[in-house]
Amino acid sequence: MASVKIPEQKVILCGEYGVGKSSLFRRFAFNLFIPSSSKQSTLGLDHFNKEYKVGDRAIKLQLWDTGGMERVASITSSYYKFAEAAILVFSLDNAASFHVLSQHLLDIVTYAENAKIFLCGNKQDLEGSVPQVSTTDMESFCEQCHSLISATYKTSCKTGEGIEDMFLDVAHHLIESNQSRFQLQNFKRGSIKIHKFNEETNAESCSC
Repeated sequence: MASVKIPEQKVILCGEYGVGKSSLFRRFAFNLFIPSSSKQSTLGLDHFNKEYKVGDRAIKLQLWDTGGMERVASITSSYYKFAEAAILVFSLDNAASFHVLSQHLLDIVTYAENAKIFLCGNKQDLEGSVPQVSTTDMESFCEQCHSLISATYKTSCKTGEGIEDMFLDVAHHLIESNQSRFQLQNFKRGSIKIHKFNEETNAESCSC
């Protein structure tokens, strides 16, 4: 019996340097948190596959991280190419990282136009009693994006809070998106068959 191939979806992390994208990657891949004082500088794109199951459906998320090269223009095409989802990451304790998200959003729409987009406020453990970026700010940003943002999350790489839930929800969105695409493809195939059948029926009736 042939095994069922699990669909693989490329997911990219986007945002300013220092907002915790690599920490999100390490939590996703290895469930590890490395304090900034112990981190070693990494250069080069990196990716990791992880399988998720939603109901009776499975999907494999292939998460990509820039490895500190987000400011290198040459990574653009290879990094964004074929992305099915993009997670816009900012730091909840750094308003500046939030206010530049529109540029990263423009890059996603330009280079990965079919990607579903998600908003992640990271470093929730540092946001304090009066966060620099509030939930209202996040909601306003989503409204200004005219429904381009599929969902929003708050996470902490240090504690692990919200991270697994975020990726599970991203997997759910992609499974639903793939299911809708599959149904549309089947509908189109069915329409073509019906159209051909009608043409053959008409041809036969004309020859009588």
